[in-house]
Amino acid sequence: MTRPFLKMHGLGNDFVVFDARRDPLSLTAQQVRAIADRYTGVGCDQLIVIERSDRADAWMRIWNADGGEVEACGNASRCVAQVIGANAVIETAAGLIEGTATADGASIDMGAPRFGWDEIPLAYAMDTLHMPVGWETLENPVAVNVGNPHVVFFVPDTDAIDLERLGPIIEHDPLFPARINVNAASIVSREHIRLRVWERGVGLTRACGTGACATAIAAMRRGLVGRAVTVTLPGGDLSIAWRDDNHIVMTGPATTAFTGEIDLEAYA
Repeated sequence: MTRPFLKMHGLGNDFVVFDARRDPLSLTAQQVRAIADRYTGVGCDQLIVIERSDRADAWMRIWNADGGEVEACGNASRCVAQVIGANAVIETAAGLIEGTATADGASIDMGAPRFGWDEIPLAYAMDTLHMPVGWETLENPVAVNVGNPHVVFFVPDTDAIDLERLGPIIEHDPLFPARINVNAASIVSREHIRLRVWERGVGLTRACGTGACATAIAAMRRGLVGRAVTVTLPGGDLSIAWRDDNHIVMTGPATTAFTGEIDLEAYA
Protein backbone atom coordinates (compact mmCIF):
# COMPACT_ATOMS: atom_id res chain seq x y z
CA MET A 1 0.00 0.00 0.00
CA THR A 2 1.15 3.53 -0.72
CA ARG A 3 1.25 6.43 1.70
CA PRO A 4 0.58 10.08 0.73
CA PHE A 5 3.20 12.70 1.54
CA LEU A 6 3.92 16.38 1.07
CA LYS A 7 7.22 17.70 -0.23
CA MET A 8 7.68 21.07 1.49
CA HIS A 9 10.49 23.53 2.09
CA GLY A 10 11.34 26.64 4.04
CA LEU A 11 13.81 28.74 2.04
CA GLY A 12 15.11 25.59 0.34
CA ASN A 13 15.53 23.58 3.57
CA ASP A 14 13.36 20.72 2.34
CA PHE A 15 11.20 18.06 3.97
CA VAL A 16 9.17 14.97 3.24
CA VAL A 17 6.09 15.38 5.45
CA PHE A 18 3.68 12.60 6.45
CA ASP A 19 0.41 13.50 8.17
CA ALA A 20 -0.17 10.57 10.53
CA ARG A 21 -2.78 12.13 12.79
CA ARG A 22 -5.48 9.70 11.58
CA ASP A 23 -3.36 6.78 10.41
CA PRO A 24 -0.31 6.13 12.64
CA LEU A 25 3.04 5.60 10.96
CA SER A 26 6.16 3.82 12.18
CA LEU A 27 9.47 4.33 10.38
CA THR A 28 12.92 2.83 10.83
CA ALA A 29 16.17 4.76 10.51
CA GLN A 30 16.86 2.79 7.33
CA GLN A 31 13.56 3.89 5.80
CA VAL A 32 14.28 7.52 6.70
CA ARG A 33 17.73 7.38 5.08
CA ALA A 34 16.30 5.71 1.97
CA ILE A 35 13.45 8.19 1.54
CA ALA A 36 15.81 11.13 2.15
CA ASP A 37 18.25 9.94 -0.52
CA ARG A 38 18.19 12.46 -3.39
CA TYR A 39 19.09 9.88 -6.05
CA THR A 40 17.04 6.81 -5.14
CA GLY A 41 14.39 8.24 -2.80
CA VAL A 42 12.26 11.37 -2.64
CA GLY A 43 15.09 13.49 -1.27
CA CYS A 44 15.07 15.83 1.71
CA ASP A 45 17.11 17.37 4.52
CA GLN A 46 14.63 16.16 7.14
CA LEU A 47 11.69 13.79 7.27
CA ILE A 48 8.69 14.96 9.31
CA VAL A 49 5.80 12.94 10.75
CA ILE A 50 2.80 14.83 12.15
CA GLU A 51 1.15 12.71 14.85
CA ARG A 52 -1.68 13.12 17.32
CA SER A 53 -0.89 14.76 20.66
CA ASP A 54 -2.70 14.61 23.99
CA ARG A 55 -1.63 18.14 24.94
CA ALA A 56 -1.32 20.02 21.65
CA ASP A 57 -2.85 20.23 18.18
CA ALA A 58 -0.20 17.87 16.87
CA TRP A 59 3.09 16.15 17.69
CA MET A 60 5.95 16.82 15.25
CA ARG A 61 8.63 14.15 14.97
CA ILE A 62 11.80 15.03 13.08
CA TRP A 63 14.47 12.83 11.52
CA ASN A 64 17.61 14.12 9.83
CA ALA A 65 18.67 12.68 6.50
CA ASP A 66 21.14 10.38 8.28
CA GLY A 67 18.24 8.63 10.07
CA GLY A 68 18.81 10.22 13.47
CA GLU A 69 15.80 11.66 15.30
CA VAL A 70 16.25 15.23 16.57
CA GLU A 71 14.44 17.61 18.88
CA ALA A 72 13.60 20.70 16.84
CA CYS A 73 13.54 22.21 13.36
CA GLY A 74 12.45 25.80 12.83
CA ASN A 75 11.79 25.64 9.10
CA ALA A 76 9.83 22.40 9.49
CA SER A 77 7.79 24.01 12.27
CA ARG A 78 6.58 26.64 9.82
CA CYS A 79 5.65 23.93 7.33
CA VAL A 80 3.72 21.97 9.96
CA ALA A 81 1.90 25.15 11.01
CA GLN A 82 0.91 25.58 7.36
CA VAL A 83 -0.44 22.01 7.23
CA ILE A 84 -2.46 22.41 10.45
CA GLY A 85 -3.58 25.94 9.58
CA ALA A 86 -4.62 28.99 11.64
CA ASN A 87 -3.11 29.07 15.15
CA ALA A 88 -1.56 25.80 16.30
CA VAL A 89 0.23 24.45 19.35
CA ILE A 90 2.82 21.90 18.22
CA GLU A 91 4.45 19.41 20.54
CA THR A 92 8.09 18.50 19.87
CA ALA A 93 10.77 16.59 21.74
CA ALA A 94 12.05 20.00 22.84
CA GLY A 95 8.66 21.09 24.23
CA LEU A 96 5.59 23.00 23.05
CA ILE A 97 5.82 25.70 20.40
CA GLU A 98 3.11 27.92 18.96
CA GLY A 99 2.65 28.62 15.26
CA THR A 100 0.48 31.08 13.36
CA ALA A 101 0.03 30.30 9.67
CA THR A 102 0.24 33.19 7.21
CA ALA A 103 -0.58 33.41 3.51
CA ASP A 104 2.87 32.22 2.48
CA GLY A 105 4.44 30.82 5.64
CA ALA A 106 4.17 31.04 9.39
CA SER A 107 5.32 32.82 12.52
CA ILE A 108 6.60 30.49 15.24
CA ASP A 109 7.08 31.13 18.96
CA MET A 110 10.19 29.02 19.49
CA GLY A 111 10.20 29.44 23.28
CA ALA A 112 13.10 30.60 25.45
CA PRO A 113 16.78 29.99 24.61
CA ARG A 114 19.08 28.17 27.02
CA PHE A 115 22.68 29.07 27.74
CA GLY A 116 23.94 26.75 30.50
CA TRP A 117 26.92 24.62 29.50
CA ASP A 118 25.01 21.51 30.59
CA GLU A 119 21.92 22.65 28.66
CA ILE A 120 23.73 22.86 25.32
CA PRO A 121 25.16 20.28 26.27
CA LEU A 122 28.94 20.61 26.49
CA ALA A 123 31.27 17.93 27.82
CA TYR A 124 32.51 20.19 30.63
CA ALA A 125 31.78 23.58 32.18
CA MET A 126 32.77 26.78 30.38
CA ASP A 127 31.47 30.24 29.54
CA THR A 128 29.02 29.76 26.64
CA LEU A 129 29.02 33.46 25.63
CA HIS A 130 32.77 33.52 24.97
CA MET A 131 33.88 29.91 24.59
CA PRO A 132 37.68 29.61 24.96
CA VAL A 133 37.97 27.13 22.06
CA GLY A 134 38.66 27.24 18.33
CA TRP A 135 39.12 25.21 15.18
CA GLU A 136 41.61 26.85 12.80
CA THR A 137 40.16 30.27 11.85
CA LEU A 138 36.89 29.62 13.70
CA GLU A 139 37.30 30.61 17.35
CA ASN A 140 35.64 32.29 20.34
CA PRO A 141 32.12 31.00 19.55
CA VAL A 142 28.81 31.31 21.39
CA ALA A 143 26.79 28.23 22.36
CA VAL A 144 22.99 28.38 22.43
CA ASN A 145 20.26 25.74 22.73
CA VAL A 146 17.03 26.75 20.97
CA GLY A 147 15.46 23.30 21.16
CA ASN A 148 18.59 21.81 19.62
CA PRO A 149 22.27 22.66 20.17
CA HIS A 150 24.12 25.32 18.18
CA VAL A 151 27.57 26.88 18.21
CA VAL A 152 27.89 30.28 16.51
CA PHE A 153 31.08 31.82 15.09
CA PHE A 154 31.17 35.49 14.06
CA VAL A 155 33.47 36.05 11.09
CA PRO A 156 34.19 38.94 8.68
CA ASP A 157 32.93 37.00 5.63
CA THR A 158 30.82 33.88 6.09
CA ASP A 159 31.33 32.91 2.44
CA ALA A 160 35.11 32.71 2.97
CA ILE A 161 34.75 29.93 5.58
CA ASP A 162 35.31 26.36 4.38
CA LEU A 163 32.28 25.17 6.33
CA GLU A 164 31.93 21.99 4.30
CA ARG A 165 35.31 20.87 5.68
CA LEU A 166 35.24 22.39 9.17
CA GLY A 167 31.56 21.73 9.87
CA PRO A 168 31.81 17.96 10.34
CA ILE A 169 35.02 18.31 12.38
CA ILE A 170 33.28 20.61 14.86
CA GLU A 171 29.98 18.67 14.77
CA HIS A 172 31.73 15.49 15.95
CA ASP A 173 34.19 17.08 18.40
CA PRO A 174 34.08 15.36 21.84
CA LEU A 175 33.26 18.75 23.37
CA PHE A 176 29.70 18.23 22.06
CA PRO A 177 28.31 14.92 23.40
CA ALA A 178 25.02 15.35 21.46
CA ARG A 179 26.92 16.66 18.40
CA ILE A 180 26.34 20.25 17.34
CA ASN A 181 24.97 22.49 14.59
CA VAL A 182 27.68 24.85 13.32
CA ASN A 183 26.89 28.46 12.31
CA ALA A 184 29.24 30.91 10.59
CA ALA A 185 27.77 34.43 10.67
CA SER A 186 28.72 37.91 9.50
CA ILE A 187 27.19 41.07 10.97
CA VAL A 188 25.99 43.38 8.18
CA SER A 189 24.31 45.99 10.41
CA ARG A 190 22.42 46.30 13.69
CA GLU A 191 19.40 44.83 11.89
CA HIS A 192 20.98 42.34 9.50
CA ILE A 193 23.06 39.12 9.74
CA ARG A 194 24.35 36.87 6.96
CA LEU A 195 24.56 33.18 7.88
CA ARG A 196 25.63 29.76 6.64
CA VAL A 197 24.92 26.59 8.61
CA TRP A 198 26.42 23.12 8.81
CA GLU A 199 23.53 21.08 10.23
CA ARG A 200 24.31 17.95 12.24
CA GLY A 201 23.20 14.83 10.43
CA VAL A 202 22.47 16.77 7.24
CA GLY A 203 25.42 18.90 6.11
CA LEU A 204 25.34 22.34 4.51
CA THR A 205 21.76 23.54 4.16
CA ARG A 206 20.18 26.37 2.20
CA ALA A 207 18.44 27.46 5.39
CA CYS A 208 18.21 26.50 9.05
CA GLY A 209 15.48 28.07 11.18
CA THR A 210 16.93 27.10 14.53
CA GLY A 211 20.36 28.20 13.29
CA ALA A 212 18.94 31.62 12.43
CA CYS A 213 17.36 31.83 15.90
CA ALA A 214 20.52 30.72 17.70
CA THR A 215 22.72 33.09 15.69
CA ALA A 216 20.42 36.06 16.25
CA ILE A 217 20.31 35.38 20.00
CA ALA A 218 24.09 34.98 20.14
CA ALA A 219 24.57 38.32 18.35
CA MET A 220 22.04 40.00 20.63
CA ARG A 221 23.76 38.66 23.76
CA ARG A 222 27.06 40.09 22.55
CA GLY A 223 25.45 43.45 21.78
CA LEU A 224 26.18 43.20 18.05
CA VAL A 225 22.56 43.70 16.91
CA GLY A 226 19.21 44.89 18.25
CA ARG A 227 16.36 42.70 19.50
CA ALA A 228 14.87 42.22 16.01
CA VAL A 229 16.94 41.23 12.97
CA THR A 230 16.77 39.85 9.46
CA VAL A 231 18.92 36.75 8.98
CA THR A 232 19.91 36.11 5.37
CA LEU A 233 20.74 32.50 4.52
CA PRO A 234 21.60 31.08 1.08
CA GLY A 235 17.90 30.28 0.57
CA GLY A 236 16.54 33.66 1.66
CA ASP A 237 15.54 35.74 4.68
CA LEU A 238 14.07 34.97 8.10
CA SER A 239 12.89 37.54 10.64
CA ILE A 240 13.96 36.83 14.23
CA ALA A 241 12.80 38.75 17.30
CA TRP A 242 13.71 38.19 20.96
CA ARG A 243 10.71 39.37 22.95
CA ASP A 244 10.72 40.87 26.43
CA ASP A 245 9.21 37.62 27.79
CA ASN A 246 12.44 35.85 26.68
CA HIS A 247 10.71 33.96 23.84
CA ILE A 248 12.12 33.85 20.30
CA VAL A 249 9.73 34.51 17.40
CA MET A 250 10.75 33.37 13.92
CA THR A 251 8.79 34.45 10.83
CA GLY A 252 9.33 33.23 7.29
CA PRO A 253 7.94 31.35 4.30
CA ALA A 254 6.79 27.73 4.05
CA THR A 255 6.07 26.22 0.64
CA THR A 256 4.53 23.01 -0.66
CA ALA A 257 6.58 21.95 -3.70
CA PHE A 258 4.48 18.91 -4.62
CA THR A 259 2.45 16.02 -3.24
CA GLY A 260 2.86 12.31 -3.94
CA GLU A 261 2.47 8.75 -2.74
CA ILE A 262 5.19 6.36 -1.67
CA ASP A 263 5.39 2.60 -1.11
CA LEU A 264 7.12 2.49 2.28
CA GLU A 265 7.80 -1.25 2.02
CA ALA A 266 10.03 -0.56 -0.96
CA TYR A 267 12.31 1.41 1.37
CA ALA A 268 12.40 -1.07 4.26
